[in-house]
Amino acid sequence: MRKINYLFLAVTLVIMVGLFYISGQHPNTVDPETYKPAVYSTIGALLPPVIAIALALITKEVYSSLFVGIAIGALLYSNGNLELGLNTMLYNENGGMITKLSDSGNVGIMVFLVILGIMVALMNKVGGSAAFGQWASKNIKTRVGAQLATIALGVLIFVDDYFNCLTVGSVMRPVTDRHQVSRAKLAYLIDATAAPICIIAPVSSWAAAVTSSVPKGSDINGFNMFLQTIPYNFYAITTLSMMLLLTIMKFDFGSMKVHEDNANKGDLFTTAARPYGDDDDNTDKPNGAVIDLVLPVIVLIICCIIGMIYSGGFFTGESFVDAFAGADAPKGLVLGSMATFFFTFCFYMVRNVMTFKEFTECIPAGFRAMVAPIMILTMAWTLSGMTGLLGAKFYVHDIVANSAGILKMFLPTIIFVVAMFLAFSTGTSWGTFSILIPVVCNVFGSGDTYEMLIISIAACLSGAVCGDHCSPISDTTIMASAGAHSDHVNHVSTQLPYALTAAAVSVAGYLIAGGIAYFTESSLALIALPITLCLLFVTLLVMRTYMRKQTLKRNIL
Repeated sequence: MRKINYLFLAVTLVIMVGLFYISGQHPNTVDPETYKPAVYSTIGALLPPVIAIALALITKEVYSSLFVGIAIGALLYSNGNLELGLNTMLYNENGGMITKLSDSGNVGIMVFLVILGIMVALMNKVGGSAAFGQWASKNIKTRVGAQLATIALGVLIFVDDYFNCLTVGSVMRPVTDRHQVSRAKLAYLIDATAAPICIIAPVSSWAAAVTSSVPKGSDINGFNMFLQTIPYNFYAITTLSMMLLLTIMKFDFGSMKVHEDNANKGDLFTTAARPYGDDDDNTDKPNGAVIDLVLPVIVLIICCIIGMIYSGGFFTGESFVDAFAGADAPKGLVLGSMATFFFTFCFYMVRNVMTFKEFTECIPAGFRAMVAPIMILTMAWTLSGMTGLLGAKFYVHDIVANSAGILKMFLPTIIFVVAMFLAFSTGTSWGTFSILIPVVCNVFGSGDTYEMLIISIAACLSGAVCGDHCSPISDTTIMASAGAHSDHVNHVSTQLPYALTAAAVSVAGYLIAGGIAYFTESSLALIALPITLCLLFVTLLVMRTYMRKQTLKRNIL
């Protein structure tokens, strides 16, 4: 161990000496308007997120992995100039950490996180979570029932993925704990009903983002286009179907099976990592009631919807659809959660279930509960900023644009894979489809079928959600871990085999849909959806049969 430490120290010193030498030879005199790094818009631009993700999966430690990725991105941007690299990492106006933290949208998400953390602390303090858990234990009798209830709640909260992750987690965590569902499985159920349901829900912040990504002057109605992409959004539909099938079939595979087997024995975490401690959402308050949890959650949903349409101009004359399309999601969620916070205070005071002192004590407690996801989000945003400074989006743009020369029947599949890789590397779905949708719209000319355009845009949305699911630096993945109170690396490593299975089936679906649309030039390509779902069912049956045979062999031996 000591030899390894000395080797690490020696390598670090050599690297630092080299960087200081480069900095001395090339002082920080660049013009930010004309400056471009050596790896700009090349495959090297994707190196920082790839390194960060690989380190996170290898070391099982996400904070240092993200920081290393940020530092490498800053050094690549500065061409090894230490002074410029440090300034880039912290103060660059297009991607530095301080800039990301000063962005009103990012701060809004943090405030929303903190308020939801406080709300959860309040619900636990008054006994609402415990009362709901007792009610659920009487009405939800099985592990399957607990998981199906979690899925149902996730589907019902389709307005926004951030809101979905934290609300479903806080409500269902006591229920799944009672039925010995692992925290990793709960995080998967939350994550698999967040982005996938939002990307196929016409009234959601995601629908608004997709609609706004359609380039102006393209003669394409963004909202109508979004509606038409829904049956071709194979990854979202496949993920939701797969989650239901796995739950009903009582079947898990990969590292998730290990977590679920251990949960059945009483260990909900499997690993020693306890990012929230051995938390217990129950309390001994005898006057807590189910209404103390259910009513604030209902009010939160209503207020967040009102907040989002308010931010889109609904109360100043815009239609409901246009208001949602133009909504500022962080602003709407902050307004809605703040209104719910004040309502909850008044409601609990009137019910006399807690004192003012207990209420104020929950505020720092809720803030502390959200420190971990806030730290990860901050570094994930900064890493995304470094990737942007290196011109990764232009590199991906060129890949998609050059693919247009290939047989167009394969273009939806190519777009799905490219979108998946871009979202995986950058950790952002919205950024991915905001980059690729204009490219796709421009790739298809007037002589191409509109159906192929719709399938290709759906493939872009599908790939973005898939990459978002697989990536440990995705904000949705981070908040699913926070909602489930699961170790983040555990969630990523257990969800990855499931996401890749759904991705493989989706690729087959886009090959079928692209071929049919190319040769028939009609909506007959919709037949690809039931074929894809049948393929998913057969795949899971084969996997379950294989795993049962392997288990039987081990038992015999």
